[in-house]
Amino acid sequence: MSRAAGAAGDAPAPGALRCAIVRHIVERGHAPDTKRLGALFGCAPDAVRAGLKRLADAHGIALHPDGESVWAAHPFSLAPTPFLVRRGGGEWWGNCAWCSLGIAGLLGGGVTITTTLGARDRQVAIHVEDGAVRESGLVVHFPVPMRRAWDNVIYACSTMLVFDSETAVNAWSRRAGIPRGDVRPLSVVAAFARDWYATALDPHWRKWTVAEARALFARHGLDGPIRDLPESGERF
Repeated sequence: MSRAAGAAGDAPAPGALRCAIVRHIVERGHAPDTKRLGALFGCAPDAVRAGLKRLADAHGIALHPDGESVWAAHPFSLAPTPFLVRRGGGEWWGNCAWCSLGIAGLLGGGVTITTTLGARDRQVAIHVEDGAVRESGLVVHFPVPMRRAWDNVIYACSTMLVFDSETAVNAWSRRAGIPRGDVRPLSVVAAFARDWYATALDPHWRKWTVAEARALFARHGLDGPIRDLPESGERF
């Protein structure tokens, strides 16, 4: 990224800013701070903060309450979660099952996701090779309707967990007091996540429109009320 990307008083463009954040996470395992971003874009810290706020307001990232520390840049979490993604010597946290499989697709090659079934049972290792899952029989539970995900995206992601059966999902939902949502095979979610996050490293990144999101859901056979989206409005 050159200094030509933004003038000293201008906030970085949202797509370029998000790309810089995600690329830094991929390469170093953590998010860049405002000083680093200012150096990358040749702009003052206040301009970086303005760019981060604009990106967060558009649901491109989630920020800590300080307004300048990245909490999540989907598919990556910058805080520990039950999803540890490894490739080679690199390690990253995924926000949820969907995000972790998205990281695997984005990184490519051989990736291992270590997680705990239902965030409370036995630990499993999921092996992904160029986006394809080796294991069979595992499922992903989506209890939060997609239209409500950004009401509290950290909570929504924390509930998208891996299970070894629909029976286990039902038992978990009763115990947690969280209504059962949609359950899909891990392999289906992996293929969907690979497509959903395919542009995460694009400097011209933008969120999907509602129509584009619906088309991606449909392409992978992901239907039902959990995935109902508004007729119009914000990008998803």
